[in-house]
Amino acid sequence: MHILSLRHSGRFLGALALGFPVLAHAEEAAGVSSHGFGLFFLAVAILTVAGLLLTHIWLGVISVHWLTLHAPGKGKKPLPPFGALTFTLISTAAIIGLVAHGGGAIAPFAGAEGLKRAILFFGSAAVFWAIAEWQYKCVREYAFAFGLGTLLTFALLGFQRAIFAGEAGDDPFVVALGIVCIALTWRMLFGPWSASIKATVLGTFVLFMAVHILWQEPAELIKAHLIAILVAAIPAAIWCVLFLQEHVQKLSSTLLMFFAGMLSTVPILFYDMLVRSGVQLQFFLFTITPESFSRSSTAFVSGSLAGMPDIRSTLVSSLITFMIVGFIEESSKMWVCSRSAKGVVSSVDDVMQLAVIVAIGFAFAENILNPTYFVGFVQQYLLMPESPQWGEFLGNVVGRSILTSMVHILSTGVMGYFLGLAIFAAPLVNDVEREGREYIVAYTFSKFLRLPEKAVFRVQMLLTGLVLATVLHGLFNFTVTLPDLLPTHPKTLGDLAGAAPGSFLHSIAFLLVPSLFYVVGGFWVLTTLFARKENEKERGVLIQTDTFVREEAVA
Repeated sequence: MHILSLRHSGRFLGALALGFPVLAHAEEAAGVSSHGFGLFFLAVAILTVAGLLLTHIWLGVISVHWLTLHAPGKGKKPLPPFGALTFTLISTAAIIGLVAHGGGAIAPFAGAEGLKRAILFFGSAAVFWAIAEWQYKCVREYAFAFGLGTLLTFALLGFQRAIFAGEAGDDPFVVALGIVCIALTWRMLFGPWSASIKATVLGTFVLFMAVHILWQEPAELIKAHLIAILVAAIPAAIWCVLFLQEHVQKLSSTLLMFFAGMLSTVPILFYDMLVRSGVQLQFFLFTITPESFSRSSTAFVSGSLAGMPDIRSTLVSSLITFMIVGFIEESSKMWVCSRSAKGVVSSVDDVMQLAVIVAIGFAFAENILNPTYFVGFVQQYLLMPESPQWGEFLGNVVGRSILTSMVHILSTGVMGYFLGLAIFAAPLVNDVEREGREYIVAYTFSKFLRLPEKAVFRVQMLLTGLVLATVLHGLFNFTVTLPDLLPTHPKTLGDLAGAAPGSFLHSIAFLLVPSLFYVVGGFWVLTTLFARKENEKERGVLIQTDTFVREEAVA
């Protein structure tokens, strides 16, 4: 039997000391009186038992066992390492403390009975995961991912409430610090783990956020949301099968990209929340006041393009607004796609396919989160009328599922193609050099700036993909709203062109043109890119390594 060193003892006792204030805060927030210490210590006992059980989960996560009380003999299992035990107790206490405080609690765990529900739920989850891990080692990573996803969800909700629902919203310094914490926590959602772990982390986040949103809504709206989710899942599944039939991806990779696409809607929604709340961000050296895109575009046009007719200034400001929105959405999709694709893709086609899945996930989340889309269709045509109006409902659902989804798929698919070229920039440049050719733009800039050609080519492809995706996305949004912006509100091409009453142009709906371009033309563009032989070439999974070179060797 080994003897505990002072270093490990101090680390263990110090971690417990950090945990006691959390438990004390939980006692105070739960309203435990002097006569109710029995209930409080019972909660602490349950928490401790849950932490001990969760220790076995961490055995499959932590690769270094800092300490065991005896060497495992035949038929014996090592006692829990104190490092894992300390981390488990602190993390579990942190969740219960957040629930007791109410700042970052998921809706089912908020309110007077929230603490009891949290102890019961997380205690039961700990027992379930511990038993499953004891019998099957393969579930350890999923238990870790579930716990991590839960912690990050609570943390993000806590920061969000502190900014928008608490007193911190009046302090611009605290708001700026909260934004930084949200960014760091958001970054942790896309950590450097395997695809299965990342998919479980993101799936846990999506699950808890869905429960949090639905729990606070009235019964009728919950019903509308559930129907909308089921209806929106059908075209999303069809789109996924359609684009995965040529080259089947792993289920973990597909789920990872779909969840990542859903979460890529968060930045634009969060910015909209900042605008509506009217907060200010003070970063010591400068202050940022978020404004709506339409107001900023109008101010830019009126200030820079003075003297322009009203209708023309309205069109220009609207076009700029849609380009800004398209840039933010496509940048968000590019970021989650690049973060999630690490260690998963082995060819340009892989990146394109997974980028399309990200676009489908984005469209799915957009359809169920926007109250005027699928939820509005369900309420307007199925729940509110005396008898369901299935024709109108299916017409709106099919139209949005095909046209708007294809816009996201086309723009993000094109972005995914160039992102794939950027990811595999090194082997692509090497192939071209072996053939005696050069990428003209990358080669010219590399010689002029004295930079590696591969690095210049990578940046060129990233910028090209982002610009094309932004233009395709923003141009569609501008085109479909153009009839509402023009004074005559044209419905056909004849109305737009001012054709004679008998002209055949009056029989062609104005929205038919962008529909054909994005649906038919989009399929042609993506099919052409997928069919390129160089995109199908398997180049292996890229691995980043750290290389250290001694100065003597360089000399």
